[in-house]
Amino acid sequence: MTKETVFSNARIVLEDRIVDGTLVIRDGKIAAIGEGATRGGEDVEGDYIIPGLVELHTDHLETHYSPRPGLRWNAISAIQSHDAQIISSGITTVFDCLRLGSDEDGGFENGEMRAIADAFETARAEDRLRADHRIHLRCEVSAADVMEQFEDFREDDQVGLASLMDHAPGQRQFQTMDQYILYYKEKRGLSDEAFEKFIRRRVEASEKYSAEHRRQIAEVCTARGVTIASHDDATLDHVEEAKTFGVRLAEFPTSVAAADASHEAGMSVLMGAPNVVRGRSHSGNIAAKSLAERGVLDVLSSDYVPFSLIQAPFILAEDEGVMSLPQAIKLVTATPARTVGLDDRGRIAEGLKADLVRVRRKSGVPVVRSVWRSGERVA
Repeated sequence: MTKETVFSNARIVLEDRIVDGTLVIRDGKIAAIGEGATRGGEDVEGDYIIPGLVELHTDHLETHYSPRPGLRWNAISAIQSHDAQIISSGITTVFDCLRLGSDEDGGFENGEMRAIADAFETARAEDRLRADHRIHLRCEVSAADVMEQFEDFREDDQVGLASLMDHAPGQRQFQTMDQYILYYKEKRGLSDEAFEKFIRRRVEASEKYSAEHRRQIAEVCTARGVTIASHDDATLDHVEEAKTFGVRLAEFPTSVAAADASHEAGMSVLMGAPNVVRGRSHSGNIAAKSLAERGVLDVLSSDYVPFSLIQAPFILAEDEGVMSLPQAIKLVTATPARTVGLDDRGRIAEGLKADLVRVRRKSGVPVVRSVWRSGERVA
């Protein structure tokens, strides 16, 4: 039996323009887009209808699974809590980050990330989830045990994205020791002597493991069709290295030169939506807005605040005037979807999945009124 829903009096955000009119969804897919006023159906009162947001990099699940240092919450409960916040932010497809590779932050035990992945499979089988959840492996390539943990996911079809990360001091995210001291020495309350030993261990581990682990992970991902991301690239050498590994997503480049080169090489340059909302990077690196003004910002990620993903495009378009609203919405829908090979979503076009969000934004923070996934209302 055919199931049809009609939205009238809508501002429909397409890839290249906004259409004032009617949207028809049928059997979970977009069936028709019409311009002009019509009667009948659900009157959305002039609100925007945009594609469901596609989130490629969020570690927000960790705050639900480990809400206090050393404390672990029930995995299914944590996933459901996370899912509720994701879907109410208009995110219909999400790549949840799972950390691989132990470090001196305490982190997670071997097997914990695999257990969370198993919990996702259970939650999906029991129809507990409203968003489409997939896995993004955050691989700390300088960690001695990253390959051991990676083995837990070598054949997992939930994995669609893997990032090659190295947080050793003096490079990438932490190009200056001022940043590193703030992030590690002061935060941990380390003495000068203890901090020097800490730095030495991290640098030695990076020199020993990073290059080989990058190569091994990239080879497996390439063979399995998993999208590879670089992380915190700072120099042209970093970008050249990323190109040799077939990287398609350049996450959080820390210099304008690296962002320019990544974009020119055909990689999608990703920056944090919180960076846009706050007007600056929390770690003192480049501002996302400046990359948008240069035309080299391709994707936004909510990173650590899910709702920032719906808020940031309106800031860029309607508050800052950096780009049009359709261009800004592409940063959180069509481009991230294409980057990871999901061509069935991220756009409002006939035949695509009816993943949709009704948004009202008269001023300030937008309001997510309703969310549909595959034509079913989920929020």
